[in-house]
Amino acid sequence: MATATAPAKSMPQIVALCKRRGFVFPASEIYGGINGFWDFGPLGTQLKNNLRDAWWRDMVHSPPSGPDGQPLEIVGLDSSIIQNPRVWEASGHVSGFSDPMADCRACKARFRADDLIGVELIFPDVPEPNKRNFLICGVGTPEEVLETNTKKIQKLQGANGPYERLSSHHVFSELNEEGRAEFSCPNCGEKGHLTEPREFKLMFETYVGAVRDEESKTYLRPETAQGIFLNYKNVLDTMRVKLPFGIAQIGKAFRNEVTPRNFIYRSREFEQMEMEWFCRPADAPKWFAFWQERRLTWWRSMGLGAENLRVRPHGADELSHYARGGSGTVDIEYRFPFTDPDFAELEGIAHRTDFDLKAHQTQAGIKLEYFDQEHNARYLPHVVEPAAGLTRGVLAVLCEAYTPDPARPSKVYMRFHPKLAPIQAAVFPLVAKDGMPEVAGKLYRELRGRFTCRLDIKQSIGKRYARMDEAGTPYCFTVDGQTLSDQSVTVRHRDTAAQERIGIDHVTDFLAQRIKG
Repeated sequence: MATATAPAKSMPQIVALCKRRGFVFPASEIYGGINGFWDFGPLGTQLKNNLRDAWWRDMVHSPPSGPDGQPLEIVGLDSSIIQNPRVWEASGHVSGFSDPMADCRACKARFRADDLIGVELIFPDVPEPNKRNFLICGVGTPEEVLETNTKKIQKLQGANGPYERLSSHHVFSELNEEGRAEFSCPNCGEKGHLTEPREFKLMFETYVGAVRDEESKTYLRPETAQGIFLNYKNVLDTMRVKLPFGIAQIGKAFRNEVTPRNFIYRSREFEQMEMEWFCRPADAPKWFAFWQERRLTWWRSMGLGAENLRVRPHGADELSHYARGGSGTVDIEYRFPFTDPDFAELEGIAHRTDFDLKAHQTQAGIKLEYFDQEHNARYLPHVVEPAAGLTRGVLAVLCEAYTPDPARPSKVYMRFHPKLAPIQAAVFPLVAKDGMPEVAGKLYRELRGRFTCRLDIKQSIGKRYARMDEAGTPYCFTVDGQTLSDQSVTVRHRDTAAQERIGIDHVTDFLAQRIKG
C-alpha cells in the first residue's frame, strides 16, 4: 500500500497566515513598508518570547551538564547596542565586515555577487552551427532563477524547442568574461551591464552627541558577541566564576543587508541568542564537539524534525577571521521551504580561539589574561561560540509547525510544541447563554495565571476551533450544557481534532502535565 505524501509547504501561504493571524507584519505597512524590517504581532511576539525564554532557561538558569557530568556555569549579560567605535576596529568589523556587490550599469540595481546564479540551457533540436547555450541569470537557487525567468524561457522555447538544463554557476566565481557578458540583469534584462563585485559595508552608521562629524560617528552593533568580550573581565571580577564558564546574551543586531529576502530569514534588524564559552586552549576542541551535539539536540527539543536539521562544517574558504587556526566552524542548518531540498543556517558554532580577547587587549591596552590557579599559568582563554538567530529560529518553528490539512475548515493548523505555542489553551462557552459564559469566564481566570489563554465567546464553535488551529493552540476547552450538570468540559486536541471529557477541576493539572517549561 502506497504511503501518502505530505502536502508541500508553501512559503507564500506561510507568510499569508503570519499576516492573517498576527504573527508577523511588514514594518511601517501603512506607509508602504520598509524593506528588510518586520514587526512581530501579538502571536508572533509571544512565540518569539517563548523561544527566547526556553533558550535562556536551558543555557543560563539550568544549563546542561558537561562531558564530566558536572553542571556548567553560565551567566547572563545585556550589553549596549552602541559601543565605542574602537570596539569595531579591534574586532575587525570596520575593515572586513562587508559583502561583495555587483551593480547593473543600465538600471542601477544592486545585487549580492555571491547570490547571482547563472543557469545554462541548451536546446538539442537546434542544428549546428547555430546550437549554443543560453545563460539565464537571477538571484536565489537555480530553481528560483528558472521560475522567475519563465517568460524569457518560454520565448526561447518558442524559437528553439524544448531545452535541457546543463548546469548552474555563481556568475562571478565560475564564469569567464565572455560567459559573463551573456548574462542579463535580473532586474531590467539588459545584457552585459553587471559590474565586477565590490565590497559593500554592512554596518549601520550613526552619530552620538550634538555634532555630526567623524569624531562622533559610531555604529549599530552587527553582532551581540563583542559586548560579551568587553565585559569578560567585569564578569570575572564580580561573579567568582572560574574556567570553564560561559556568558550568554540575547539582543538586537543590525546589518545593512543589500538584498534582504525570504521573509524574516535575512533582514536588517534581527535578534541573536549567543553564548561565549571561555575555556583552556587545550580543551577547546572538546568543547567545540560538545556544543555541536547539545545545540542540535536543543533544536530538536523545540519541535524541529530531525530530518529537517543537519550539521554542516565550514570549508577552509568560509572560515571567519576569528575562527582561523581553531577547530573550525559548523552551521546547524534547517531545511526551510524556500531552500528545500537544500538547507540554510539556523545557528553557527565557532571556535573563535583567543582572537577577540587578544584584539581588545591590544587595542584597549588592558590585560585580559586569566590566571589559572590549578595549572599555575596565565593565558588568554579560547572561546567556543554557539550563536543562534532568534528571528531565524522563530521562522524555522513557524515553517515546521505549518501543517496543511484539507479535511479541516481552516485547511491548515500550526503544530507548535505546546511549550512554544503562543496560545496554550482556549476556553469556549458552547453558546453565549444559559450561564455558560460565566462558567467559561471563571475557568479562564483560573488558567491565565499559569498559561497563555484565550477566552472566545463569539461565532460558531467550528469557526472558533478553526481560529485556534491557525494560532496553533494545542488544547481547547468547551463549556456546554453537560458542564452545568456534571462539572465536566470537552477537551479538543489540536493535532488529532479528537475530543474527550474531563472534570473542570482537572483542567489545570491536565495542562500542567502536557505543557512543560
